[in-house]
Amino acid sequence: MIQRAINKNIDIRDEYDLNEHDRKDIYWPTLKHIDLNLQEYKKKNHLLDFNDLITQAIESNKIPRFKAIFIDEAQDLSPLQWKLYDKLKEHCDDMYLAGDDDQAIFAWAGADVNRFIKEPATEKVLRYSRRISKAVQQQSQIAIDRISGIRKHKEYLPRSEEGYAQHISNLGQIDLTKGKWLILTRTKDNLLDIARQLKSKNIYYQTNKGKSFNVGMYNAAMLYTKWIREGKLEDKEINDVRDYIPNGNWNPEKNWYDIFVGDQKEILYIRNIISGGEILSQNARVWLSTIHAAKGGEEDNVILSLHQGGKVQKGIRLSVDKQDEENRVWYVGITRARNNLYKLKAKKILKEYQL
Repeated sequence: MIQRAINKNIDIRDEYDLNEHDRKDIYWPTLKHIDLNLQEYKKKNHLLDFNDLITQAIESNKIPRFKAIFIDEAQDLSPLQWKLYDKLKEHCDDMYLAGDDDQAIFAWAGADVNRFIKEPATEKVLRYSRRISKAVQQQSQIAIDRISGIRKHKEYLPRSEEGYAQHISNLGQIDLTKGKWLILTRTKDNLLDIARQLKSKNIYYQTNKGKSFNVGMYNAAMLYTKWIREGKLEDKEINDVRDYIPNGNWNPEKNWYDIFVGDQKEILYIRNIISGGEILSQNARVWLSTIHAAKGGEEDNVILSLHQGGKVQKGIRLSVDKQDEENRVWYVGITRARNNLYKLKAKKILKEYQL
């Protein structure tokens, strides 16, 4: 909340009074105390965060002259960053902004999409998508046509690939043992729930936090197998295996999974995904992410979980701007799919956001 207020170039108390948070979670005296101590800590230790650097640049009288400046993802600039833009524009012959207001999904962090839309400029719309199929393009229009606030009207053509889109009730309807997949969720809670489902189905996947299995255990298992085959290991390799055989009972007649000490469910999971033909030293074919974290990503096959969560639904009701942002979030999620889109039905989703 502190950084969001700075990004929006408003007082922290004003941000707090917007009531876009749960007052049970954030108490004003505590927030004020944290802010004052944060500023004091940075001052004493001569530290600067990213927003401090932007502020210094805005206040600087030493900005050089540029022939051209290019700013990508300009729809996500915050009011503070727009102030820097205005400053740079004074020291630049040509300024180029690239962005898409339909993909503006960071208003919660302070982004000001309306400034991007209203910014006077010679506009050029790229009419041909190099990513999405016809079926995905049709689905994307459902979400974007619901935006009721200001929006730049634009038409673009999909690839010639037909693709397809369909609803599914559960992950069991999809064969995740073949092909590449991107599974997207609206909330972190839903991401964790789907992660548990994937693991229970012995699916090897990745998130932005890493691979779905205990990498240390797997590496130790491969070293132990090497020891059985070759009869020797380097000292460091021995130490890596020793973590899982603390009693020192190495036995060349037994496989690693029969002798390793540790989480037996994890051992079984690693065995099963290896037996399924997955190469664990390589990146997973299945990637799991929230929509926000996957912005800019894409995959041939996308499963989009339509679950919203209570906090999201509560926030949507606060304003038209938040409703528009939610439609943009779904638009971004849909357009991560190059060819095929599978919409995973939620038990409860607001009717106006059903896709």
